[in-house]
Amino acid sequence: MKKLTGNIEIELTDVNDGTVETYSETNMVTNAVNDILGVNPMGVMYKAAGSYDDLIVWNDNLLPICPNMIGGILLFGSSINEAADNLYLPSSNPPIAYASNDVNATANTRRGSLNLTESMALTNGYKFVWEFTASQGNGTIAAIGLISKQGGANAYGSEVAVDTTLLQIRKVSLDDEDGFINDLYRCVTVDFANGKLYSLSYASNTVTIKRYRIPVFDIGLNEKLDDSTLTLEDTTVLQCSTFRFYGSYTPYGIFMDGGDGYWYGFSNQGNSSGSATVLWIKIKQSDYSFTEGSWTLSNATLMTMGSFKEGSSYPSGNRSAVVRNGYLYVPSYDKTGVYKINISNSTDVTLISLGFTAAMRCIGETGSTDCCLTIINDIIVAYDFQIDVNDNVLATYAGEHCGNISTPFFRYKEYVFAWGGAYLNQYRYTFLLTPYLATISNLSQAVVKDASKTMKITYTLTENTV
Repeated sequence: MKKLTGNIEIELTDVNDGTVETYSETNMVTNAVNDILGVNPMGVMYKAAGSYDDLIVWNDNLLPICPNMIGGILLFGSSINEAADNLYLPSSNPPIAYASNDVNATANTRRGSLNLTESMALTNGYKFVWEFTASQGNGTIAAIGLISKQGGANAYGSEVAVDTTLLQIRKVSLDDEDGFINDLYRCVTVDFANGKLYSLSYASNTVTIKRYRIPVFDIGLNEKLDDSTLTLEDTTVLQCSTFRFYGSYTPYGIFMDGGDGYWYGFSNQGNSSGSATVLWIKIKQSDYSFTEGSWTLSNATLMTMGSFKEGSSYPSGNRSAVVRNGYLYVPSYDKTGVYKINISNSTDVTLISLGFTAAMRCIGETGSTDCCLTIINDIIVAYDFQIDVNDNVLATYAGEHCGNISTPFFRYKEYVFAWGGAYLNQYRYTFLLTPYLATISNLSQAVVKDASKTMKITYTLTENTV
């Protein structure tokens, strides 16, 4: 068994008189690396679906652990709870600076560079040396964590970089002989601990809840690992009196897991002026009891929140709304803002200005069903912006973050799963959410870095047998 020990030295050098301030710290190690290598949800480590089962090459992408799986650094303005399972911080404590295992060739002033000469493998570990110029990484530093090289490239998002937080580990091509793709694409909850998948759909004034068994950590005698042997365990049909999906040829509506023990359904037709009408249903997950109703939102112009249409060959649809902490977030019709609507009090409506006109495109490659708005941990993510838990907007590089994603993201530890496709091609994707904390170090004294100082961080990680 190996015990990891980390030592940090921070040097601030005044650019005017050369005065050097030095700070030293140690760290604690989280479960991040052990999780990635030690758990195997949905058989991500196994090539299970023939020639159409794409797996990442671990060497160079993730191994050796240093400088790949651990190859970046995050600097935080507030202290961090030092716990082994504290893998991701709330977006209320965003990183003020970061760096990867390379030289920053972008205009991103939050990102520093690795000193390629001084950084090196040691006989019992690795020495990282990162440097920040006078204009880079400025702010108050209260805590530091090592992360992956991908996470160090742009943390959760950058205005100037095309890097994504999602590292694709696996892409499995799915066979739809049993017609289950529609239910997979309508998945709203994956219960990893119990191996259950929940799919919600609407038709003819009814909402249907289907519970499937999906192999996560155990596999039955007659099961495979390409989702073609999902077992339907229960079907419950709710008869609605108010809630329905608008539209005829294309049904307009969306279902979401609120993260509070309830599923929510919403239906609207986008309106460019006047007031918005929204039909809603709230379903308790423990017993399927539900309430439903209608909102009239004065002077609110909403995009259509979602749609889903079954097809003989492939489904088509869109997801453009999320629920977070009891609020529904919906883009404005003109794409310059996002409405925040209190689900318990529909008179409580706030328009969050983006400061620009968003693209509101699919966050991944365009397919037959597109996910344009989703949540990663507590961050709302779109094609070209993010909204943190305090409703602060961050404009990000307008680019594709992943493959043909149609569903929300479902996270288990550092692994993230999603389903999606492009017309006749259907897939299950597995990613690593790369800004995980591999180590945590709270500084005994906060360090202030400003434009009058350069900064050099030497982080030595060693392993010893215990």
